[in-house]
Amino acid sequence: MTDFLLVRHGETVWHAENRYAGRTDVPLTDHGREQAAALATWAATAGLTAVHSSPLSRARLTAAPAAAACGLAAHADERLYELDFGQGEGLTRDEMRGRFPERLAAFLADPVENHLPDGEDPRRAAERAADCLADLAREQPHGRILVVAHSTLLRVLLCHLLGIPLADYRRVFPVLHNGALTEIRIENGRTALLSFNTPALHRAPALR
Repeated sequence: MTDFLLVRHGETVWHAENRYAGRTDVPLTDHGREQAAALATWAATAGLTAVHSSPLSRARLTAAPAAAACGLAAHADERLYELDFGQGEGLTRDEMRGRFPERLAAFLADPVENHLPDGEDPRRAAERAADCLADLAREQPHGRILVVAHSTLLRVLLCHLLGIPLADYRRVFPVLHNGALTEIRIENGRTALLSFNTPALHRAPALR
């Protein structure tokens, strides 16, 4: 069995306005860097065997202190990129409503069948992230791996792995907090959710 600690990167400068940050390389705020430091404090005694992240700097800079704290190298994997939000990139929902109201309404009703204009199909994003975790599980069948990525990607990934319809990702997982830990276990191709959205410095002992 392989345990994965899934973490959304630290807070970014677009967080306060809730702008859709997909492939744009948005920097961390001071609070985001504090969240990365808290994750590193947790990681120092977490028994991690590997650290992987999205190539975007907000994820890499969140993962790097944790990797350093446990003497590991942090590896970036393009399969952990956030979804591409197409014409919605960098916009708030109010701004989208002003530019393409009908497409936004369709997206909010079903974000899979009606993903944002010119954006990435969430099914493909979930599959690429699941492929990444499957490869890591094969490489480390008894590993404990930290994965730092992005809110929408991690939520559609969780739905994909747990057999939940992807269109329900916002309902089932309405929020993924910056820097919080979600633990899953993959064993014999099956996934169990062990914990969700737990603050890094207030975490219960791992189940083994």
